[in-house]
Amino acid sequence: MKLIIQIPCFNEEQTLAVALDALPRSVPGFDIVEWLIIDDGCVDRTVEVARAHGVDHVVSHTSNQGLAQGFMTGLETCLLNGADVIVNTDADNQYNADDIPKLVAPIVEGVSDIVVGARPIQTIEHFSPLKKALQKLGSWVVRIASRTDIPDAPSGFRAISAKAARKLMVFNDYTYTLETIIQAGQKNMSISSVPIRVNEDLRPSRLVKSIPSYLQRSILTIVRIFVVYRPFRFFAIISAVLFSIGLLIGLRFLWFYIVGEGDGHVQSLILSALLLGAGVQTMLIAFVTDLLAANRRLLEEIRANVNGSSDQENKP
Repeated sequence: MKLIIQIPCFNEEQTLAVALDALPRSVPGFDIVEWLIIDDGCVDRTVEVARAHGVDHVVSHTSNQGLAQGFMTGLETCLLNGADVIVNTDADNQYNADDIPKLVAPIVEGVSDIVVGARPIQTIEHFSPLKKALQKLGSWVVRIASRTDIPDAPSGFRAISAKAARKLMVFNDYTYTLETIIQAGQKNMSISSVPIRVNEDLRPSRLVKSIPSYLQRSILTIVRIFVVYRPFRFFAIISAVLFSIGLLIGLRFLWFYIVGEGDGHVQSLILSALLLGAGVQTMLIAFVTDLLAANRRLLEEIRANVNGSSDQENKP
């Protein structure tokens, strides 16, 4: 059994050494433990620091492509190098590497495909009250969308089996954390959570540049996730709202027409017709997007099967 620990990096020379020094070289249940660095267009000494600390694999992007793409590049590289389990962690040493054996244990025992490390959010001093509330809200939304029970959805400290990694495909270019959990729920993967510890804050978060920006991007990410993974429900709800409002306005006009006051409410009739038409069209969109979603799932299954065959051929 081979475990590869991957770290997506973008100009991390100041903190990477600390993170690498904490990583284990042996983990119960594994014969081999290797380290992988994803160089996401770094322009500092990140790669030199990584090689100086004995990193086994370095894969590089020619330009910065973002955390989500770095994560996916890491998974693909780990699979090509024969990983049976992949652990993803951060270059800022946010997560306590001593908890890696606890993180991978459910996969080694065969009870989970993906394990997410749950941070003690309420006790982290450098998290503001608003950020804690947003983390809690985001996790709740993801639980609803994915039908899973993951208390800390934004956590990037997670273990993934090779089988699960082949099935993951992130479309969002901001972060992979929420989308991968929803995909796991959609694909009926077994996903669980274990409590983990965190270290002192070495640098400010690059994802949370400001609370308004974080809130805006998180909302857009969640909406996009619903459109991609729950398209019929998303558009059907919009259709129902439009159709219901149009129907109520139409009934209101009908009442005035019956009592002989319809001449003064023609605008209501026009608005009702527009809303009813928009509701019907949106419902048609719901059916079309549902068909597209089915086609996407089929393509993802084909991709997973092809990748699985390729990985088996590349294994020594």
